[in-house]
This record gives sequence, structure tokens and C-alpha cells, in this order.
Amino acid sequence: MDDSNGNRPDLDVPNLQSSNDILIVEDSAALSALLRQRLERETAGRTFCCASLAQARMLLAEQKFTLALTGLNLPDAPNGEILALLAEYAVPTIVFTATSETESTIRYTERKIIDYIVKSDNRTVDTVVRTVNRILTNSAFSVLVVDDAKWARSGLVELMQRQNFRVLEALSGQEALDMLADNPSIELVITDYNMPDMNGHELTRRIRATRPSDELRIVGVSSSSDRGLSASFLKAGASDFIYRPFVPEELQCRIDNNVETLTQLKRLRYLAERDHLTGLANRRFFFEKNPPLQPAPANDAVAILDIDHFKSVNDTYGHEAGDQVLKRLAGVLKEMTADSRYLTARLGGEEFAIYMKETNAFQAHSFCEQIRASIQATNIPLHEKNISVTISIGVMEMEERETFENQLNAADQLLYMAKKNGRNRVYSSLTIPEALIPQPQESRTSVTRSVTRRPGTR
Repeated sequence: MDDSNGNRPDLDVPNLQSSNDILIVEDSAALSALLRQRLERETAGRTFCCASLAQARMLLAEQKFTLALTGLNLPDAPNGEILALLAEYAVPTIVFTATSETESTIRYTERKIIDYIVKSDNRTVDTVVRTVNRILTNSAFSVLVVDDAKWARSGLVELMQRQNFRVLEALSGQEALDMLADNPSIELVITDYNMPDMNGHELTRRIRATRPSDELRIVGVSSSSDRGLSASFLKAGASDFIYRPFVPEELQCRIDNNVETLTQLKRLRYLAERDHLTGLANRRFFFEKNPPLQPAPANDAVAILDIDHFKSVNDTYGHEAGDQVLKRLAGVLKEMTADSRYLTARLGGEEFAIYMKETNAFQAHSFCEQIRASIQATNIPLHEKNISVTISIGVMEMEERETFENQLNAADQLLYMAKKNGRNRVYSSLTIPEALIPQPQESRTSVTRSVTRRPGTR
């Protein structure tokens, strides 16, 4: 009921739409406040609280929610009537319950909730936060469900959509392969075994030929009575397998475990490939993408750049200030090389490298000149004053049939010449006499020297 001013008591009414709005239905003011505080601090969601069925009905009529958290016993709905209301508005729901009995689990499944959490101890709120985070982050994952039987496929799709995944459907193995080729963002495949063109075992084998398990997870599903089928799937490269008829909660747990594993693998890969200070690619990743002894593609270019007089920055302001300079320079490089044509890495100390695809000598020189000018114009706040630094760059256009090591060696020699002739400049084959252009085959040791040089020596 509205008060004399037209306001609704004890009811959060949203003023604008958010993509991650969470409805908390809880009559305990203390628990509701704790949940709200933790969720808004530790997740990407925005929360709205109410304490009764009537208040929930008013909010649901005005707002679309990503998910809801609710208990079963409310002052005006003591027998779980809130579940029917949330189902009416198709809101994915996490239920608080004081029991974990099988009868309750069956009822929750029938209500199509996404999870239930047993109220036990002070870890309950931690469990809620983890569960909500999982549901919200699921929206970043694309799932492909492969099954020629509509009834089976629809059930899996509905289950995945309730878990907030982006879901695609394929009716055959070949259609699945085509969709994977067109949608590299797919990171999870759930496939049946029996299909008309190829079975799930063969589909798994073909997927694994191009997508390793640290990039894409595969879960096999079958109603077969052959108990050896699971081993066959796993040997073909599947990440998991489950027999029909399955308990939806079990499948959900298996999917959650695979998504968590994939997330952890991605995080570990990111940390292994990134420089810890600047966030750019590290030396290891740069040479993994450009093997030194392999011929480099023609019409590409590579540049090595180095901060001028970096040692004096460390000596004057301290190494912490030097780190700030490196991070600021890396930020400029990230912004200017955001295009997928570029790979920018910190090779070590104050030395960086940029690989440029489909870039000729003129384009590479011009681009590196823009980078040099941007760095020179960048103010870096240090100890209540601004300083600026300059960089020198050596640029080499790839030559056909030359190894990447030799090309990088030539770029390093050009960088050395830029340093020797005044610093704060870009040297390439366009700016120096032809007789002075370093040849790729001159030395095979310079690359090692350039990437292991001690910081501040230039």
C-alpha cells in the first residue's frame, strides 16, 4: 500500500534498467542487508530487496531481473508460493532452504530453479556470493548443444539458458563443426552420441584436432546401455561424460566444474604469457608467436624500442619511479597497438618489441614515428612533478626467406644506430644510407644480446 506521499514502504524501486539486477526476497532484515552488502561489493550485480510476496510482486511487475535469491517461508507466503511467482516472471532463482532432503530437491527441480543453498552456518553467505558470481559470469560463455532429437536438445538448451549461458544449437555433427568454425567464441560443447552423420565420439575427435581442452571443453551425453561408452568419449578427447537419464543437478555440477577448470586454465595462461609489471605480452610469448629460427612472413615488420637514458630515471627518482615510467609507456603502447595486427611485448628491462602484420617499410616507419612522438608528449607524474622520457626505435621490414631471429637482429642494429646518433628517433632502411643498412645475416648473436641486456644500459 502507498503512504500519503505515494511511496511504498520497505521496498526498493529501481530507477533505471541494469543488465545484472538481482532480486533478494528475504524477511530477515539482517540477512538481507548482509547479502546486499556482499553481493554489491564482490559481484557485478545490483541488488533490490523485499521482505514479502506482495512486495516481490510489485518489483517484478516493474523490473526485469537477471536472477533472484529467495527463502521459502515469507510472512504472506509460508509454503513456498514465492517460487510460483518467480516462475511466472521467468526469473532464474536460487533458493535458501533449511533442509537438503530429496523431496525438497525434486520440488526445486520441478520449479526450474537454478540452484539451492542449505542454510547451515556462517559460510552460507560465502556460498551465495560464489553462486551468484558463477551465474553472472556464465553470460560470457557460449555453449553449443549438439543433438538431432529435438526433445533431448531442448531440455539441455533450457537447462543451460537458466544457468545464464549463451546457447547455440546444432542438429548434426557437421553442423556443429561448421558452427564452431564460424563461432570461435564457443568454449563448451555438449554432444549426444547417436547422430545421423557422425556419432559424438567422431565429432569429439574432429573438434580436438583444432581445439585443445584448455580452449574448449566437451561433455558427452548418451542414453546408451554400453558402459564402456564413457571411456571411449574420454579417450577421444571429451572432458566429461554423463549417461541419460541424468539428474539435472548432477549435469549442472559437471558443467560448472568444466567452466571453472576452463576459467582457471585461461587465467594461468594469461599469467604465463604476460609481463607482470606492464601487462603486455612477455618475452616468452613473443618468441612463441614468432619462433626465432622460422622464416618470417614477407610484408610484415618488426620494431625494437628502448627508453633513452632510463638508468638516469632509476638513479634520480628510484626504481619505483622507473616502474611507473615503464607502466605509463606500456599504456601508450597498448592504446596505439590495440589493433589485432600488432603484437607488443616487453622483452626485458626498458626494451620492448612490436610485431606488425601486413605492414610495409613506409607504414612501419610512419607508425613507429607516431609512437615516438606520443611517448615524448606524455607527462608522467613523479614525486609531485611531471617528467617525460623519449624512446629510440629500430624498424625492419621482413625479408623473404630470412629467419625471424635475423630480422630482429637487424632491427636491433638499427636501434643501436638510433641511440648512437642522438636518440629520440626512428631508424629504418628509409632513413639511413643503403650502405649502412644492417643485413639480417650479419650476426646471429645480437638477438640474445638485445633481449638479455641489463636495464638502463642505454
